[in-house]
Amino acid sequence: MTKTPEEMAASMIANLEDKTGKDLAGWLEITKASGLEKHGQIVKLLKSEHGMTHGYANLVAHETLSAGLAQPTVNDLVENQYSGAKADLRPVYDALIAEISKFGPDLEIAPKKTYVSLRRNKQFGLIQPSTKTRVDVGINLQGNEATDRLEASGSFNAMVSHRVRLTGADEVDPELIGWLQAAYDAS
Repeated sequence: MTKTPEEMAASMIANLEDKTGKDLAGWLEITKASGLEKHGQIVKLLKSEHGMTHGYANLVAHETLSAGLAQPTVNDLVENQYSGAKADLRPVYDALIAEISKFGPDLEIAPKKTYVSLRRNKQFGLIQPSTKTRVDVGINLQGNEATDRLEASGSFNAMVSHRVRLTGADEVDPELIGWLQAAYDAS
């Protein structure tokens, strides 16, 4: 009888201590302490520094990530977006969020790894620090003509129809907030 992937993983976990000298909890302590956040990095660590076979290293890496030991929090996602060379852009993000937060109680601000999704019933916009000097605001305004400032999104992001490029918090003005409010109202 063929085992399901879940049954095979459970069998490997049961045999982990016999085969590697540590149980799953012991290996999770090691992977957590390593600070590594990517599957491949964790597999490489376990194979090169601990002599683990690929199958077991793959299993422990998967368990590490699915246990949330290496997953960033919502706050970490935003902090990571506006760190290093992009740290000077944080006031732009903060100014946008301060204004957008006034739209209504059904507003959802959902940080992802590289951008922040703005949702109501569906996504109506996004905020993305695209370069070290520019934040791009994507807006869903289907049917609106592009202007010099309210550009067609083009290859920027297929999830929005338009983009506004910002280099400073002073550019978070009533015109931009009006476009975002219209997209929110239509979502």
